[in-house]
This record gives sequence, C-alpha cells and structure tokens, in this order.
Amino acid sequence: QVQLVESGGGLVQPGGSLRLSCAASGSFRTINAMGWYRQAPGKQRELVATITSGGSINYADSVKGRFTISRDNAKNTVYLQMNSLKSEDTAVYYCNGEIRRSILLPNTYYWGQGTQVTVSS
Repeated sequence: QVQLVESGGGLVQPGGSLRLSCAASGSFRTINAMGWYRQAPGKQRELVATITSGGSINYADSVKGRFTISRDNAKNTVYLQMNSLKSEDTAVYYCNGEIRRSILLPNTYYWGQGTQVTVSS
C-alpha cells in the first residue's frame, strides 16, 4: 500500500503564510511527479503546482510569485510554501504523487486525504 499524508493546514489571516507538507509512505519503487491541488467549496479541483523528480516546476497563474513548491527526495516529501495568502486561496489542499510500486506495474497516481487551508480575518 502507498499513502500520502498531508500536514500543515490551518487558519491564517490575509497576507500570512503557511507551509504544507506531504510525505509518501509504503512500498514503492520510485516517485515521479508530485504536486498540490486544491478544491474550494462549489468548485472543481484545480492544479496549484507540480514538481518532477528532476526538479521541473509548474505553477497555476493564480499562485505564481506567492507559492513555492519543493521536494526532498530522500524523505519522499513534497512541500508547498504559501506566502501572501488571500481569501481566495481558501480550499482543501490535496497532495498528488505519480508513483511506481514495482517495475512490473505502471505509474499510478495517488492522492492524500486533504488538508484545510482557511484564509480569513
């Protein structure tokens, strides 16, 4: 089994910062791309940022310049540093990982359980 466990969400005032973490655990061979997605009430889940195993990064336009994604391959962990938070960043944030469990299996996408981020005064 493979698990992705997020942490670091919470309540923050506009302009504040939060750092999300997502650690992968279980039995697997490699982790390729990892990323963060979010879903606000009444809206579809949307991409926030992704990072490949080689370090290539992609951000949604709405978070460019404010959020930074990074990963520690030795710890199988991806981070999302969120600065200058706005009320519209309020959402459940989900971690996603493209993981290969063995050479006999294809890459599979796994999701974390989500962590709530609320930006409010």
